[in-house]
Amino acid sequence: MDHDLIRVLDQIEREKGISKQVIIEAIELAVTSSSRKHFSPSDNIQAKFNSTSGNIELFAVKRVVENLQEPKAEILLAEASRLKEGIEPGDIIEIPIEVGKAFGRIAAQTAKQIIFQKLREAEREIIYTDFKGRQGDLVTGIVQREERGSLVVDLGKAEALLPKKEQPLREFLKRGDRIKACILEVRRGGKGQQIIISRTHPALLIKLFELEIPEIAEGLVELKGVVREPIGHSKIAVVSHQKDIDPVGACVGMRGSRVQSIVQELRGEKIDIVRWSEDPVTYVRNALVPAKVKRVEVNQKDQSMILIVDDDQLPLAIGKKGQNIRLTSKLTRWRLAVCTEAEYTEKYRAGEQAEAVLENLTGDAES
Repeated sequence: MDHDLIRVLDQIEREKGISKQVIIEAIELAVTSSSRKHFSPSDNIQAKFNSTSGNIELFAVKRVVENLQEPKAEILLAEASRLKEGIEPGDIIEIPIEVGKAFGRIAAQTAKQIIFQKLREAEREIIYTDFKGRQGDLVTGIVQREERGSLVVDLGKAEALLPKKEQPLREFLKRGDRIKACILEVRRGGKGQQIIISRTHPALLIKLFELEIPEIAEGLVELKGVVREPIGHSKIAVVSHQKDIDPVGACVGMRGSRVQSIVQELRGEKIDIVRWSEDPVTYVRNALVPAKVKRVEVNQKDQSMILIVDDDQLPLAIGKKGQNIRLTSKLTRWRLAVCTEAEYTEKYRAGEQAEAVLENLTGDAES
């Protein structure tokens, strides 16, 4: 170890952002640990880094005494005085040891392993410090590899983990794909990736709209609600704070140019942009897009609605596997049922109440 080590430490500090002192302490700890395998366990050996020469120096740490009782831990005053002037009984003295005597190949390898371990720990702490408090933030990365269904994504300064459950069901990513995701969680310490990201969380859709739609970024158009399902369908409610701005049009863009960039990022996810309204009935009608509602039966007591539609609108209103009505219910936070006029009339002729119709046709809204 020489001046090359000093240059390496400087380079690591610049490029990795790891304090040189942290690395030096790791090296000293590693050398001390390795030297214990070479010396007797009772020897008190301490390693120190010489910042001038770049060498690691070993010292036997002993207490100065007038009467020697423990030779491994003590040194006579007369002998200590020859090594250092002004020494007194009870003082601690560090006696230099020839480094070459302390190290064989195994000891050097052990030191190297401990150094790498300390460097990894320091890097993990830096990553945690950089990313803590950033839950929900948008990040861009490149898919590196797959680990048991999850994907490891390179964010530049750190790697993140995209768990299988945070990947859209119909999305198939491969190595080299550049993706955007939102930070879901930042863990401290431990092994593996500390940053957990998501491609299915509503926060990702919010951040993408803030990024792509200037009116949203400037606060002229507000996002009032976002719901997503992993199967690749989402609904987003928007409202304008200026009369001359159409919130839906602002999000869609000329010939769909704005929303299409978001759809492409989400690998073809279907995004319904709906106009928010203070009136629940109007809001629900808007949110059920692309279906058109003929009329609505409202029950304020249990915050539920029965939506009556024409026969040709029923499949659109329900959606594939009930997805459209389910997302509408989640977005508006109303319990919803949808049926045709004939179905509604038939239920009442059979003596069923509106609550029974709701129970038969759909479930509760989810918050």
